[in-house]
Amino acid sequence: MKNSVSDQSFCIESEDEEEEVEKLEDNRHGEDDANENDFYTYFSSAENLQQNKPSSHHTSQWPQSYRQSIDLYSSVPSPTIGFLGTPTLSRLGSSFLSSSLTRRFTPETLHAPAKKPLLPLSLDDEIQPHKCSTHSLVPSRKPSVKFDDKIYEVDHGHGIPLGRQSSYGQAVMNGINVLCGVGILSTPYAAKEGGWLGLIILLTFAVLSFYTGLLLRQCLDSSPELATYPDIGQKAFGAAGRITLSIILYVELYASCVDYIILEGDNLSSLFPNAHLSLGGFELSSHRLFCLMTTLSVLPTVWLRDLSVLSYISAGGVFASFLVVICLFWVGLVDQVGFHNKGTPLNLATLPVAVGLYGFCYSGHAVFPNIYTSMAEPAKFNSVLLSCFGICTLLYAGTAVMGYKMFGEATESQFTLNMPKDLIASKIAVWATVVNPFTKYALTLSPVAMSLEELLPSRHLKSHIYPILIRTLLVMSTLLVGLSVPFFGLVLSLIGSLLTMLVTLILPPACYLSILRGKVGRIQAAICIIIIAVGVVSSAFGTYSALTKIVENLRK
Repeated sequence: MKNSVSDQSFCIESEDEEEEVEKLEDNRHGEDDANENDFYTYFSSAENLQQNKPSSHHTSQWPQSYRQSIDLYSSVPSPTIGFLGTPTLSRLGSSFLSSSLTRRFTPETLHAPAKKPLLPLSLDDEIQPHKCSTHSLVPSRKPSVKFDDKIYEVDHGHGIPLGRQSSYGQAVMNGINVLCGVGILSTPYAAKEGGWLGLIILLTFAVLSFYTGLLLRQCLDSSPELATYPDIGQKAFGAAGRITLSIILYVELYASCVDYIILEGDNLSSLFPNAHLSLGGFELSSHRLFCLMTTLSVLPTVWLRDLSVLSYISAGGVFASFLVVICLFWVGLVDQVGFHNKGTPLNLATLPVAVGLYGFCYSGHAVFPNIYTSMAEPAKFNSVLLSCFGICTLLYAGTAVMGYKMFGEATESQFTLNMPKDLIASKIAVWATVVNPFTKYALTLSPVAMSLEELLPSRHLKSHIYPILIRTLLVMSTLLVGLSVPFFGLVLSLIGSLLTMLVTLILPPACYLSILRGKVGRIQAAICIIIIAVGVVSSAFGTYSALTKIVENLRK
């Protein structure tokens, strides 16, 4: 069996360990001063007991930061603020996704605070040998121990009892927040590129993506140590599988940041078309100017060491998505733009572009394992997935139909660019579209940055310069790529075809067949193979078509 990063558990399991913990409890009850320090000392002793136990598995496989960074990216934490390199401010805040995970423990973070901090530690934050810190990186699946006839969930390495888990409603909101992103802006454009019959592809991807989400759950249930998508990749294909899958996920996040820059440039230049900048013969057009201004604006947010404030605000992405759709409907019906265009039944020539755009709409699988392992009632995960995919598919299909009926063959890559500029509803939609990426850019780029910071030599771990330098270079590189390939719809189609198809349709059934080989029935195995085939074909045609059109546009 392949070694798993998370095979080492911090549960108190053996009889010898239980006896020692009982002794610790007896000693504690015998003390007169039963205060909070004793409580922390108890957990610290239990923790030292586990640390002294030899490990039979390697637990420092890259990336260790995946869990905490994706939790911030996809959930709503309690807000606190801190900057990289500011010694007296708090570290990464915890989210309701990750603050109370009792079912399993996440390998990425169990050793990170004690062995290799991902962000610089101050003198106040250093973990002392005889005292547990009350600060922590974003916690993940926590071990629980019995104390005074109560079960406490432990934030490993810090001895903090935690007890909050995500409810059904919170899990649904997290899922919708991840699934229903900027892709909704391009669904009318996808309808134009594929024709009305192309909407069948959207519905097909919805069903297949829902099914592969269920496969990820079965992969997680196969072993109690599995917690994240990279864990599943390692269980299925070893260390190489973990690293390869992680790189794919990080590239997808990075590419989304590039699309944010293009999105901001397009919409802001539509609001202020006459804006430009001239400096000594060097002139920036409206689009390039706003791309640069957007980059400079989001740069300080990327330096934040605690992104929980942005994570809290970014939950408004669900509201923004609904608001933009309502504004589109309002413009068409109340402002009497009308739904008069008949459209085309099928556009075979540009159908592959629509495939990539529709595929991008369901790029939430990187987060589904985190949502599942955070739920207070994990048995309801199937219902959560069904609600998320049902609501988002209705939004996508409704927006595609309305937008294409309103603007017809003139539909642009973002329907906000088609909406009449003088209408109040249009301005609300555009500004909602503009504001949303400002809150999500740092959260989207942070997992990429944290994974790179893990690779720093140990002598640079306490440096404040390197994390800031890495994040600054990443931000500036997204600007350069966005200016080089300023085609929002085509870049979105490329991401959906090349990366989302891998993450959503190809890898989940492949991992499922590998992990549960010998236990999979013939019918289910056949279904998995069909889904993989659909994903491979869609990825090949969509990627080729998107790249071809990008090259054609660059040559113009």
